[in-house]
Amino acid sequence: MESFKSARRTTRSARGEIHSRPSSEPEMATSEEIAGWIIGRLPESWFEQAPMVTIDRDEILIIGRLSAPDLADDVDTVTKAAAEGGRISRFREETRDERMRMAREGQQHFGRAISWGAEIGDTQHVFTNLSTPVMTRLRQAERTVLDTLVDSGVARSRSDALAWCVKLVGTNADDWLLKLRNAMESVETIRRQGPLA
Repeated sequence: MESFKSARRTTRSARGEIHSRPSSEPEMATSEEIAGWIIGRLPESWFEQAPMVTIDRDEILIIGRLSAPDLADDVDTVTKAAAEGGRISRFREETRDERMRMAREGQQHFGRAISWGAEIGDTQHVFTNLSTPVMTRLRQAERTVLDTLVDSGVARSRSDALAWCVKLVGTNADDWLLKLRNAMESVETIRRQGPLA
C-alpha cells in the first residue's frame, strides 16, 4: 500500500515533467488507502470489528458492527429487533460530534462525502446517505419500462423507477459485479506499477 500523503502528491507526465497537486485539491487515494485511513482514524471502542467500508466516486459509506444488547435467550424477534434498533440509536447520538468531525476530515482528504451506519444481528441502519442525481438519456422503449413501473404504483416517479431498476440489477448480479470490481482493482494495481507511476 502506498503511503498516505495529505498535502501534495507528485506525478510525472508522459514527457517526464514533475507536477505537484496543490494542497487544496483532494487526494486521489486508492480504496485501500481510504479504508486504511478510516480504520486507523476510528476510535477502537466503537465497533466489534473493522467496519465495512463501501466507496464510490461520490461517497464513502462506513457501516460498523455494534455489540448486541444483553437479552434473555427466549426473547421474541420483535423485542430483539427493537433492542437492536435502540442500541444503534444510542450509538448514533453518542458519537454524532466525533463522526461529523471525522467526516469533515475525510472529505477534505478524499473529496467524497462520508456517510455512516451501524448494524447488530440482522438490524442495520444507515444514518446519513448521499442521494446523488444522475443524468441519463433513455430511448422510448427504456422510458416505457420506467413509466410502467410508475403507472403500476411500483415507483413514484421515473427517477424512483430507475433507482428501483438499479437495485434490482445489483441484487441479481452481485457475483458478476464483484468479479468486475475485482478485475478493475487488478487493472488499477498494474497501472500503478507501470513505468509512468
